[in-house]
Amino acid sequence: MKTYSFEKLQVWQKGRIYVKRIYQLTERFPKEETYGLKNQIRRAAVSVTSNLAEGSGKTSGAEKARYTKMAFSSLMESLSQLINATDLDYIREDEVNMLRPSIDDIANMLSALRRSQLNSKP
Repeated sequence: MKTYSFEKLQVWQKGRIYVKRIYQLTERFPKEETYGLKNQIRRAAVSVTSNLAEGSGKTSGAEKARYTKMAFSSLMESLSQLINATDLDYIREDEVNMLRPSIDDIANMLSALRRSQLNSKP
């Protein structure tokens, strides 16, 4: 079976773990949030890995960097939504704090990847 370039990215692999943790964490959200905040957090988390995959199919470093930037934005969106979920008492603050090292790690890796992509020669 062929392995695509995005699958080899450590940040994409860590993003997969992040998605799984988000799905587990949001599973106990109230039923009325199924199509609200629960869905939004999940979609933002999935967008991190999806944008990396989509960007891997682009030809120029600048194009790839644009998708990496979108992945970073989605990561920040998911963090903001997690904070909102704590404000609504859907999850505890300590649960978000347990995710923070993973979010920080992914954010740093995305920033480094983007810099590398912007500096790559065509």
